[in-house]
Amino acid sequence: MSTTILIGAQWGDEGKGKIIDVLTERVDWVVRAQGGNNAGHTVEVGEERFVLHLVPSGILHEGKRCVIGNGVVLDPVALVEEIQGVAARGFPVEGRLFISDRAHVVFPYHRMLDAQGEARRAKGDQIGTTQRGIGPAYSDKAARFGLRMADLVDPEFPALLKARVEEKNRALAALGAPVADYDDVLAAVQQAMETLRPLVCDTVPLLHAAVRAGEHILFEGAQGILLDIDFGTYPFVTSSNAGSGGASTGSGVPPNRMDRVVGVLKAYTTRVGEGPFPTELHDADGEELRRVGREFGATTGRPRRCGWFDAVVARHAVMTCGVDEWALTKLDVLDGFETLKICTAYELDGRRIEHFPANVREVARCRPVYEEWPGWRTSTRGAARFDDLPDAARRYIARLEDVTGAPAGILSLGPRRADTLFREMPR
Repeated sequence: MSTTILIGAQWGDEGKGKIIDVLTERVDWVVRAQGGNNAGHTVEVGEERFVLHLVPSGILHEGKRCVIGNGVVLDPVALVEEIQGVAARGFPVEGRLFISDRAHVVFPYHRMLDAQGEARRAKGDQIGTTQRGIGPAYSDKAARFGLRMADLVDPEFPALLKARVEEKNRALAALGAPVADYDDVLAAVQQAMETLRPLVCDTVPLLHAAVRAGEHILFEGAQGILLDIDFGTYPFVTSSNAGSGGASTGSGVPPNRMDRVVGVLKAYTTRVGEGPFPTELHDADGEELRRVGREFGATTGRPRRCGWFDAVVARHAVMTCGVDEWALTKLDVLDGFETLKICTAYELDGRRIEHFPANVREVARCRPVYEEWPGWRTSTRGAARFDDLPDAARRYIARLEDVTGAPAGILSLGPRRADTLFREMPR
């Protein structure tokens, strides 16, 4: 199969960076199609740990080519810092990284407006934004007031930027907030473009040529379906389509050229930021999941909220993203638990439901309906084959497959590339 979409099937932070890194060995191209530097993909290569925000994870594999697609909103200064960081550690991007000239740009005034918007929301209504300017940049895109990478390489860019800075400064001043300095913004962007200009191109024909040639393309999802602007816990979501549909609209490769969707799931559930979370634990089990799983955000460092596996969320991902198989991560985090729980449905206002509600206030009232399963109380690290896993672990995986409606084709038993099992999936 030449094109694979990899998506997060929970609230993000499912371990996509590690799975992308493993799958990259089998592909020619890795494409980011949505989100911005509010995403953080953690990859461990040998003894080194990388956290990537905009550069696709495929850059850590020699000879692989990477695309930042039109659906991404990118901060050029942050991107240059990231490019310099990976280059300093032995992974240059020249001839390997291509940036869509249709990608929208995040400017300092977007970050300033992001911070003001979050600060002014009433307690309980705060979204938990990373304040990287992602939402305001997507807002400008929808309002047809944004600037794209094609504009940054246009001779008229200084005038285009000046009009935007003046407009946004009026909004910031009305809020009583500091304003952006046009000269500083222009100088920073122009300096960044000295590095980025050779990388900017029309990536659509590039990817279509790869499809025609039968080359293998991996679409690297950011965030997760429960953070999707349409199918997530709105308004506690990101500002882009984090599901499989976003891979097409954010890259220019149409749906009829997509072959497979891999959904990434933790063997339990986590969430960063605000919003309802039906299986969240506020007890010793939740603390143990956080401690053993090292559950702290790759982008913000915030502690993640932890809970038992939620099959309602997973089924929602199957329906909205067309998941063909799971990459099940962090199974090893459960090695020390005597008893595990799986949420198979919710109880909402006295009735049982098996789908994920659209109304965020209903989600907040949902109570998980649990099954209890015995843990295995032994290490899964080092298992070379599925049959090497403890019986209880295999039964737990089988139940997750049954209750979610998709098979687990990839199992991750630790943070490194080697800590991965592949199972043959029927086609």
